[in-house]
Amino acid sequence: MTAVAHTQLDALQGALGQLRSGALTPHALSDLSRAQTILLDTLPPRYGEVLLGLMDRLESSALFSEESCSFSQQGLLDNLQVWVDKARGELQTSTPG
Repeated sequence: MTAVAHTQLDALQGALGQLRSGALTPHALSDLSRAQTILLDTLPPRYGEVLLGLMDRLESSALFSEESCSFSQQGLLDNLQVWVDKARGELQTSTPG
């Protein structure tokens, strides 16, 4: 199950890169993130709560221009990268051996 969680995390990392390059929409990243159920079930519950909160804000920010939004989409993407990095660390510490 941990191998699948790593694969799902890698997919999320790739999708984040695609969003940064403009090849993916915020809504598509959100949909993909929410579909990573094995990853979210493997991580402690707080990771799911934080990720879903970030996805909600990212989807909301996509509805507005950068100037009219109360939070920066770039800041959200940076926070998502921090989440991915921390999740990767959590998976590595929970992997035996």
